[in-house]
Amino acid sequence: MRTETTGPGARTRAPAALPRAYLLWLGGILVSLLGNAVFSFALGWAAAAHGGTVAGLALSAITLPRVLLLLVGGAVGDRVSARRVLIAGDAAMLAGTLLLAAVAYRLGTPPWLLVATGIALGTVDAFYLPASGSMPRRLVADDAQLPRALSLRQAGGQLIAMGGGPLGGVLVGFAGLVGAALVDAATFACALLVLTVVRPRDPAATGNDARDGILREAAEGVRVAFAHPVLRPGLCLTGAAAGFLLPVMALLVPLLVRERGWGAAAAGLVIGAQGVGTVASTLVVVKRGPLGPPGLLSAAALLPAAAGVLGLALAPGAPAAVVAGLVVGAGSGIFAAHIAPLVLATAPESHLSRVQAVLVLVQSLALLLMNSVLGAFADLAGAGLALTGCALLLACTAVAGLASGPLRRDRTGL
Repeated sequence: MRTETTGPGARTRAPAALPRAYLLWLGGILVSLLGNAVFSFALGWAAAAHGGTVAGLALSAITLPRVLLLLVGGAVGDRVSARRVLIAGDAAMLAGTLLLAAVAYRLGTPPWLLVATGIALGTVDAFYLPASGSMPRRLVADDAQLPRALSLRQAGGQLIAMGGGPLGGVLVGFAGLVGAALVDAATFACALLVLTVVRPRDPAATGNDARDGILREAAEGVRVAFAHPVLRPGLCLTGAAAGFLLPVMALLVPLLVRERGWGAAAAGLVIGAQGVGTVASTLVVVKRGPLGPPGLLSAAALLPAAAGVLGLALAPGAPAAVVAGLVVGAGSGIFAAHIAPLVLATAPESHLSRVQAVLVLVQSLALLLMNSVLGAFADLAGAGLALTGCALLLACTAVAGLASGPLRRDRTGL
């Protein structure tokens, strides 16, 4: 579909431009993500001033309501339309961050305020994330463009994640939590403005008048996701990748660097190299489109990621670990650039937000479980052995994905 042969000198035709509505929405969501990155740093910094217990409570206050309400949030997105959910979420966060700035200006940052803020963030996220995840499908009519659209979003999100922490540190140094909250409020206002212009196609908005209860609709989303021959192995692949790959940089690399005495700068370089590898591989997909069958590429991409994780475990010094981090990033970037459009394009239009809720829930539960397991295992046996275990399990996951007939044969978006 992407080549046009007119003779011996035929050239590859450039992929069609992404829809303007999608690019406009993407700009708004990336601005909002930047505000969230800055605010998350500020919230964590303020909580850390009260000690580890308060910091842990603030983080748990975000995670717990998000996990508990995700399926309900997906059902609401499919019932009342994703756009309305996003508008409500941005409006709630705009009002909430302004209120937080006013209270923090008067009272400072007492623990109860930080925990209450975390609960509010997690609750809004539970409804916002499934609706936001479904928007590319609603704004990009051609499934063949989904890999490029989602890769562009992933690359932008990765760049923001890399720069949000340092920017948050600078802002907090100047204006504290109050300044970060005001900046976050401004980004939510931008996102709201964009949503007043963007009009996605939304089949859920014209659904049947006869509705089941919201909990039954949420359960229906889980049933549909795991009954589908392609979605089921795709979600399992995503959960395994989240459990064995995401903790590598956030948890195991800092532990490894401390064990081997390489210094904090080495940890930053390894994590930065992973980010560079992820952005580079996703930008290739942005430019060229999918590199092959999405299920096949998703499973195969976990093999270089596993090789990179093993390279981290065996690295004799920081330079080798940086190279391994680059390989991990390239593999994980290719994986994400193909599995996300596969799940989104395969989901029934009537269940877009609910399938996205299941996807986020699978990732969140796997990450919560494996962070605890790998952290405890690293304390007992060392970070190097924990990384080796992750590499082996990732390789086994890749082989299982390659052995899945529905994943291997799927040609969604090609």
